[in-house]
Amino acid sequence: MYHRPLETTAQLDKNLLDYIDNKVADKVAEKLNSVRKQLEQILAQVQNSGTSQLSNRVTIVAFSGDMDKLIAALIIATGATAMGMEASIYFTFWSLAALKKKTSLKGKPIADKLAALILPSGPAHLGTSKMNMFGAGPAFFNYIMKKKNIMSLPDLISLARETGVRIIACQMAMEVIGITKEELLDNLDFGGVATYLADARDSRVTLFI
Repeated sequence: MYHRPLETTAQLDKNLLDYIDNKVADKVAEKLNSVRKQLEQILAQVQNSGTSQLSNRVTIVAFSGDMDKLIAALIIATGATAMGMEASIYFTFWSLAALKKKTSLKGKPIADKLAALILPSGPAHLGTSKMNMFGAGPAFFNYIMKKKNIMSLPDLISLARETGVRIIACQMAMEVIGITKEELLDNLDFGGVATYLADARDSRVTLFI
């Protein structure tokens, strides 16, 4: 029986990784060109808008995929709506895992399938930024939070939606890391950088978490 030399197998693995890296890089570059044009248009509008009255609004960019940081973002947003303010959270890149209801591989190219397998499958499976303890950290903190009647991340997401916090999923980031609309929670808003800047440019509070 013929056995492929180890050197050949290693070269095939390297070629596959190089192929995936190139595909991802091409996709990111394509999307960033589109975003750059949108940014130029929005910034021009901001410069021409003068000193208009700021709206009673909180706008948050959720970039982190850490459970504790997303809990903080959602507490701020729900607190804002409780005070009569408008609030929106723009979920992009790693934070998108918090909006997932399932993971699907069907019909995806290989790079998207690999990303889907690596990303957490939903808000209950996110790690913590500190004291993650090889994955035991979230279970520990959820236990402490339950004992002290503090809502979990999935419950806070539900509360935010019930209290009128606008939840926006970044379409460009979804395409880059291979997440489809069908994998996310129902009845979300979808948008790009222009959607975020339209809210942020006249918000009283803007945060990046």
